[in-house]
Amino acid sequence: QVQLVESGGGLVQAGGSLRLSCAASGRTSSTYAMGWFRQAPGKEREFVAAIRWSGTTTYYADSVKGRFAISRDNAKNTVYLQMNSLKPEDTAVYYCAAHRSDYSGSYYIGATYSYWGQGTQVTVSS
Repeated sequence: QVQLVESGGGLVQAGGSLRLSCAASGRTSSTYAMGWFRQAPGKEREFVAAIRWSGTTTYYADSVKGRFAISRDNAKNTVYLQMNSLKPEDTAVYYCAAHRSDYSGSYYIGATYSYWGQGTQVTVSS
């Protein structure tokens, strides 16, 4: 099992920044990648970004490219999501998730992730 705990959410004005953290514990060696997803009220969960535990490749949704950056600290088993130039439409509960496959084509699909955190609320005011 892998446990994931997100932190760093909050209320920010449009144009501001936030950094989310996701601390992983347990059998993290069984996972190949970590992803961030978000779900706004009344909307489906959507992919935001993903990163492998090894290598430098990152994956982003078009809606956040150039504004968000995903990174990791392997020594701390922690993944980060730096969010800049935030917009009201970024308001959502943000979840981190752990993936057990090295097939990157599946990183965009939430149903392929094996473990999920409890989520952290991000609210962007206009």
